Amino acid sequence: MLSLANPVVFDPALLHKYNQPLPRYTSYPPATEMTEDFSSRDFEAAIAVGNYKQTPLSLYCHIPFCESACYFCGCNTVITRQKKVADPYLDYLERNIAQVAQRVKHRQVNQLHWGGGTPSYLTMAQVERLWNVLHQHFEFEPGAEISIEVNPRDLDREYVRFLKDLGFKRVSFGLQDFNLKVQAAVNRIQPEAMLFDAMGWLREAGFESVNVDLIYGLPYQTLATFRDTIEKTLRLDPDRIAVFNFAYVPWLKPVQKKHIDPGTLPGPAEKLEIFHMTIDRLTAADYQFIGMDHFAKAGDELAIAQAQGQLHRNFQGYTTLPESDLLGFGMTSISMLHDVYAQNHKGLRDFYKAVDASELPLERGVVLSQDDILRRAVIMELMCQFELSKSAIEEKYHLSFDQNFDDYFARERQDLKVLEADGLVRLTPNHIEVLPAGRLLIRNIAAVFDPYLRDRTIRQFSQSV
Repeated sequence: MLSLANPVVFDPALLHKYNQPLPRYTSYPPATEMTEDFSSRDFEAAIAVGNYKQTPLSLYCHIPFCESACYFCGCNTVITRQKKVADPYLDYLERNIAQVAQRVKHRQVNQLHWGGGTPSYLTMAQVERLWNVLHQHFEFEPGAEISIEVNPRDLDREYVRFLKDLGFKRVSFGLQDFNLKVQAAVNRIQPEAMLFDAMGWLREAGFESVNVDLIYGLPYQTLATFRDTIEKTLRLDPDRIAVFNFAYVPWLKPVQKKHIDPGTLPGPAEKLEIFHMTIDRLTAADYQFIGMDHFAKAGDELAIAQAQGQLHRNFQGYTTLPESDLLGFGMTSISMLHDVYAQNHKGLRDFYKAVDASELPLERGVVLSQDDILRRAVIMELMCQFELSKSAIEEKYHLSFDQNFDDYFARERQDLKVLEADGLVRLTPNHIEVLPAGRLLIRNIAAVFDPYLRDRTIRQFSQSV
């Protein structure tokens, strides 16, 4: 069981030394390994295996529409104020859901998430339509975790109550920063009163959990301004807080190149100070550092699951639910099955064209090898629990007697010794333990087990700190 005493040590020298672009490891292999050399037959075969094993299902619906572009955003979106585009999209989304559902046999859904884009872009009638379609095609467990991302600018008391009455249990919304100058610089104006109203309505409606997202490293942020944002966030009293490092990647995101002046961004030293202050203030306020950039109240189920060694991770982030097959619906959505990952077309026209041709709208994918599956288990165990039992991995994945964990990962063990010398991990005959100084660098520790990095252009990833 993980010890939660003194969970994080902030060492600026180590953070500077190890700060580099790395995958976020919401999956392994990362989504960058998916290629167009992928057959829908592989996807169908993976569903059939899950049917045989009766693996639980996690469903994701992608609603791509936003009324305006947020300059920090890295999601695949469609920017339009023409709400009439939503109904045709829902027509195709419904057909995509039916395509996949007819291949699924006798399996229950334990998790549903709507993301985007902006799911709250939809009217109440459109939300109810999609809700009914999903429940028509799939059987949900009575206690299924059902969540939605919303934009505070879309909300009023009636809409919030409608979501709760329909059956949504968890809500997440992007706060990013309270400072109006920062908001203007990233094209996301949402006054303080609006944010507090939104949280008030969500609490009044009785949602089980509310998460807010913050971003550090945005234009015009300073240590003082972000400290004010943290204090106001604590007054909101969310159950969970995600604090993301702004990925300034103008070579990948033209909107950033056009609208964000790099001279307005906080420098590396101040950015680290902002991150340090955030960790100190949130943990002092009884939020548990879960990992990466996620915090949860000490009594939250994420913190409890981590302490019990039962935390999991998928494309939707950290979860307490057991391993399940994730099925993604809509343009650009990703499905994550036991040994197959697949992504739908990123372009709306391509997505529509495939559905019209009665084809699964898959653009790319990857079939995992046994080595991939083993390494995924190692990486996810470290990412979620901050420790790993070698013997448990050997037993579960049937490593042969003459090739134990240390034999199989001999090259990685040498790299781990370097991390051990820097105080990031502790190595014992049967365990790898992430030390407090290593928890903020968990992506670097996980990357030791990622051989794809040796041949991959890492510039496409965000910085690890």
